[in-house]
Amino acid sequence: MTAPTRRPGRRPGRSSSRDDILAAARVLFGERGYDKASIRAIAREAGVDPALVHHFFGAKEDLFAAAMEFPVDPAMVLGQVVDGPRDELGERLTRTFLRIWEDPRLRPQFVGIIRSATTTEQGAELLREFISTALLARAGDALGLPRLNITAAAAQMVGVAMLRYVLEIEPMASATEEELVALLAPTLQCYLGG
Repeated sequence: MTAPTRRPGRRPGRSSSRDDILAAARVLFGERGYDKASIRAIAREAGVDPALVHHFFGAKEDLFAAAMEFPVDPAMVLGQVVDGPRDELGERLTRTFLRIWEDPRLRPQFVGIIRSATTTEQGAELLREFISTALLARAGDALGLPRLNITAAAAQMVGVAMLRYVLEIEPMASATEEELVALLAPTLQCYLGG
């Protein structure tokens, strides 16, 4: 009896290659930014051939768009922030924001979005579109607040993200959640509800 011959090509069963490529792309776009994350490096990180990256995603821009899909549901996040007493909006926003950014599964993707927004027009457009339509417009409608107030609150939180998670500037980078809530919530409350 002879041993079965292994056939070339794809192994039987479900392949995780597409998911592995997306995970690797999120990490490398987050660490290096759009320009410095190459298809070859992403393929190497995912343990696949670069041709497979092109097979699944086409060009680097398409891989970037797929990898940087915003990692949380804006409607769910907005619900967590707006549901509750109006005089606690600043605190709920701060806590929700920090909880999402502190999640080790989500942070590389968020950092990649921020870095790419500062280095490429595609990244800037992705972030601008998401913040404008998925967050600011919905938040303004839900809270009945002027767009300028909502934008001021968003600017405060994007600044915190840049200093704490992207640039890792001290003491912002190592401050505790409670320190940041005490510092940020009153300012956000002024923007969001007086």
